[in-house]
Amino acid sequence: MLSRLRIKDRLFYGWVVVIACFIINAIIFGISYSFGVFFKSLESEFGLTRGATSGVFSAYMLLYCVFGILGGWVLDRYGPRIITLFMGLFTGLSLLLTSQASASWQLFISYGLLLAMGTGATYMVIMGTVSRWFDKKRGLALGIAGSGVGLGMLLIAPFATYLISSFGWRTAYILIGLIAWLIVIPLSRLLRKNPSEIGALPDGRRSGSGEMGTEEPSRGVSTQLAGFSLAQASRTSNFWLFGSVWLLYSFCYLLVLTHIVPHATDIGIPAMEAAAVLSLIGGSNIAGRLLMGRVSDSIGRKATATSCALLVAGAMIWLIWSQDLWMLYLFGIVCGFSFGGLDPAVTALLGDTFGLRSIGVIMGALNVAWGIGAAIGPAMGGLVFDVSGSYSVAFAAGALAALIAAVLVALIRWETRGMFNRELGKRK
Repeated sequence: MLSRLRIKDRLFYGWVVVIACFIINAIIFGISYSFGVFFKSLESEFGLTRGATSGVFSAYMLLYCVFGILGGWVLDRYGPRIITLFMGLFTGLSLLLTSQASASWQLFISYGLLLAMGTGATYMVIMGTVSRWFDKKRGLALGIAGSGVGLGMLLIAPFATYLISSFGWRTAYILIGLIAWLIVIPLSRLLRKNPSEIGALPDGRRSGSGEMGTEEPSRGVSTQLAGFSLAQASRTSNFWLFGSVWLLYSFCYLLVLTHIVPHATDIGIPAMEAAAVLSLIGGSNIAGRLLMGRVSDSIGRKATATSCALLVAGAMIWLIWSQDLWMLYLFGIVCGFSFGGLDPAVTALLGDTFGLRSIGVIMGALNVAWGIGAAIGPAMGGLVFDVSGSYSVAFAAGALAALIAAVLVALIRWETRGMFNRELGKRK
C-alpha cells in the first residue's frame, strides 16, 4: 500500500492530461486527415471533379478555423472538459449523417459544417491545455500529445481503406463515427484546465504543503496568468509571422494529405499500398513530434522549426519526381517526420513568445490562418490537376511554401520577459 501511494504521489497529473490528449488527437485528426482515403469514393458516388471533391474538404477547413476561434475562447474561460465533450458528440454525428448523404450539397453540411463544429477547436484545446501544464518540458509534452495526430493517420487511414473495400464508404463512416463517440466523450472527463486545480505548478513542482493557499502555488497561478492578451499579441509583428507560418504550413500539409492517395493511385499504385503512404506519414509524424519536441527543449524552438521546414521543402521537391512505390514511401517517412517536428516546436515557441494567459484564444485567432491555408492547399491541388492532369505544379508550390515558412520562423523574436515581469509585479 505504501509503495502504491508513493507511485501515485510521483505521478504528475499533467502526464494523464497528455495521454488523454494524445488519444483524443489520434481519433479527431485521424478522422480529419483520412479524407484522402475517401476521396475517390466520394468523387465517383456524386460524379464530382477533383476540384469539386477537394472543395468539400476546403469548406470544412474554412469553417474549422471559425470554430477554432470560439473553441479557444471557451478553453480560456471554461476549461477543456465541456468543449471536448461537444467535440466528440459533433464529430460522431457528422460522420453518421455524411454516411446518409444522397446529394453532393449535403456533404457541405454534414461533413463541412458539422465536422468543423466537432474538430475545429481540437488543436487549441489540446495544445493550449498541455502548454499550461508544462514549462521546462513543454516541448516534450506537446510532442507526445501531438504525436496522436500521427498515430491517428497510421491507424485510421488503413482501417478506413479496409472498411471501404469490404463494406463501402458509407458503412466506413458509420463505424468510425461510433468510435469517435466511444473514445473522445469518456476521455473528455480526464482533462483539467491547469495544474493549479490540483495544487501543483507546471512540470509537477509542488509547494512544501501542497495546499493552494501556500505562497508557491500562488506564484504558479500568477505565472499561468502572465502574458499577452489577444489584443496585445495582435499588435506585434510576431503574431503575423506566426499566422503566416501556420498558413504556409497548413497549405503544404493539407495539400499532401488530401491528394497523396489519389496521386499514388493515378500513377498505378494499388489502393492499399497508396493508403500505406499516408500511414507512413502518420507513423513518422509520431517520431518527428517526439524527437524534435524534445530537441526543441534543448537546442531551441527556432532552430528546430527552421530545420524541419527545410526538410519539408526537400521532401516536396522529391515528390515531384517520385514515380515508384519506394520513392513514395521515402517521401512519406521524411515528410511525416519533418511536419511532425515542425508543429511542437512552433507551438512551444508560441507559448514562449506570448505567454499562457490567453493562449487558447490566441491560438484560436491564429487558427484562422491555418484554416485559410488548409482550405487553399487541397482546393488548389484539385484545380491544378483538373487543368493539367498532374500535381507537379501543386507540389512545387508546396515546396516554395515550406521554404518561405523556414525564413519567417527565423524572423520571430522572443519578447515576453518584460511583459511577464510587469504583470507579475502588478499581482504582488
